[in-house]
Amino acid sequence: MTHTVLVTGVSRHIGARVASVLAQDPDISRVIGVDTVPPPSLARDGGGSLGRTEFVRVDLRSPDIAQVIAAADIDTVVHMSLVSAPSRGTGRALMKEHNVIGTMQLLGACQRSSTVRRVVVRSTTAVYGSSPKDPAVFAEDVEPHDGPGHGYAKDAAEVEGYVRGFARRRPDVSVSMLRFANFMGPGVDSPLTRYFAQPVAPTVFGFDPRLQFVHEDDAVEVLRRMATEDHPGTFNVAGAGVLLLSQCVRRAGRFSLPLLSPAFRVLGEAARRAGLVDFSPEQLKLMCHGRAVDSDRLVAELGWKPKFTTAAAFDDFLHSHGLGAART
Repeated sequence: MTHTVLVTGVSRHIGARVASVLAQDPDISRVIGVDTVPPPSLARDGGGSLGRTEFVRVDLRSPDIAQVIAAADIDTVVHMSLVSAPSRGTGRALMKEHNVIGTMQLLGACQRSSTVRRVVVRSTTAVYGSSPKDPAVFAEDVEPHDGPGHGYAKDAAEVEGYVRGFARRRPDVSVSMLRFANFMGPGVDSPLTRYFAQPVAPTVFGFDPRLQFVHEDDAVEVLRRMATEDHPGTFNVAGAGVLLLSQCVRRAGRFSLPLLSPAFRVLGEAARRAGLVDFSPEQLKLMCHGRAVDSDRLVAELGWKPKFTTAAAFDDFLHSHGLGAART
């Protein structure tokens, strides 16, 4: 069966890679990528373009997205447009509008569409929050003890609520929600990758949190499968195992700078204003309490598991950036 796929957020690395992979699928007739700015060429492995992906400049906060879906008879939507940190020159309010209002507009357009039959939404394990009272490992149906109250994680939690509402209103549509651990890999640029690229890694004194990563290649493969097959439900996506923050710092060849929590927060504010690293309130909690999730539901559903463990994903990031000496 031929598909016409809409991918949002194609100006960012993972969204661009997903659009490119889907455009290479002979069973997919059209791939339409939307974003507020044109996508750059893919940088991994010497470059490359989005192939036959058709780019349409559209702001998801506007009703124009409904026209795009209707005009192209879209049957599959892959929503990759959630922004994890404000960019320079844009504030938190604009980020929230993009994430939450943009998703509401997109889902409203999907709800009114007679052709959409599959919706895949990128979410994040940050919706579980980070708390000293958390379980050792989060499964998808575990309620967080201290849910997110700020920033990207709060946006994602709100987005998930709207997605669940859409799924109830359109039971005929296959809705997949993917809670990704932090992306890691050669092309990933995130607050966490920038943190490990700094010469000195500030840490919170007395804490050594567990971290989990998902390699960008595995993330793209999961999204490809979800876009071409029906796998309704909510799924955690993370590489097997965990790394302690201290292990990550040593692997990266960085110097650790333990700080008391208030000093860490002050330093984070300064780094954020300088545009270096986003030490958001969620990041501070993560640096204290960490987070780990169980991806067994995804593995059972797909009959597939990520090729990269958390440690292997981190080592590939380090190797590609010439950081430290990747050790097993």
